[in-house]
Amino acid sequence: MNQVLFHLAFPVTDIDQTKAYYVDGLGCVAGRENKHALILNLYGHQLVAHMTKEPLTLQRGIYPRHFGLIFSVEGDWEDLLKRSQQRQLLFFEEAKHRFVGSPLEHRAFFLEDPFHNLMEFKYYRYPEAIFGSPEYAQIGDRN
Repeated sequence: MNQVLFHLAFPVTDIDQTKAYYVDGLGCVAGRENKHALILNLYGHQLVAHMTKEPLTLQRGIYPRHFGLIFSVEGDWEDLLKRSQQRQLLFFEEAKHRFVGSPLEHRAFFLEDPFHNLMEFKYYRYPEAIFGSPEYAQIGDRN
């Protein structure tokens, strides 16, 4: 199968602030831009920040809405973690290990952009857990 790219559109209230956060902070590459939207390349995937006049509010927790990436190489995940720390990006949840010692074991951290969009970045110790392991019911940290 040919390469398939992921596309996600999300709301923002300031294009310059979006560019500062996503390009200078997170390391995205900026693409097309106008006063209404900015296209960003996040590890080869297309994010589109769309201006809104609607009020953007903080979620109380990571559920139900967030987006992010799953890294296939732990070192790449660690590099983004270090970059996020060095750039002093706002962590909604610090890096942690989840489901340690199980086939679902993974590392994750959550960032919050200036517009309250939450992003999760993960690395799974066992790649088959990304979609598989249906014998396990755990998904996320809900009790």
